[in-house]
Amino acid sequence: MHNFVINTIKATIIELIVALFITAIILGLGYFLFGAKVEETMSLINKVSIGVSEGKEAVDPVMNEENKIINYPEYGNKYGTIKIPKIDIDLPVYYGDALDILKKGVGHSSGSYFPGEGGSIIYMGHNSKKVFRRFSELQIGNKIQVTTSYGEFNYKIYDMQLINETEVDKLPIQKEKEILMVYTCYPFNNIGYATQRYVVYAELES
Repeated sequence: MHNFVINTIKATIIELIVALFITAIILGLGYFLFGAKVEETMSLINKVSIGVSEGKEAVDPVMNEENKIINYPEYGNKYGTIKIPKIDIDLPVYYGDALDILKKGVGHSSGSYFPGEGGSIIYMGHNSKKVFRRFSELQIGNKIQVTTSYGEFNYKIYDMQLINETEVDKLPIQKEKEILMVYTCYPFNNIGYATQRYVVYAELES
């Protein structure tokens, strides 16, 4: 009886060790195959956790005579609208690019300039039917209008490109010329995570 108990305990311990070894191999293989996606997902989660201002009174931005913004909007606050007549777009623009913001309308990358400041402006939105699903219908020469509390800015599309999400050089931040870059995920009917972006480039007309 004593030997039976000892043998049973030994067998159980061996089974546990084998199970842990197999689990470690599976986890290691999973991280090797999907580690980049996991880190990407965690990055998105962290991005979403950025505090979006709610309950705070919105302060409208103002531009002075030197084309400098006074009272930049709080992260998460609406500060304007974007209209693209060609595809019947008339949407609110929010400062920030967290996922919670993109659920409400068009997001403005916090690393880019504001309309009227003379540099690169980066907007983004979902490829849903109510947002940028119809981007494929846009053509060079089409107009984009951005209206803010301090003025109305009219842009003309001069280029459209399909890029990979890693091609950050295709969304350059510069101060030599006012360029509006608006992008969405591609394919337009994609559901879930997409690695490509469809970018519309427009230059300031007035």
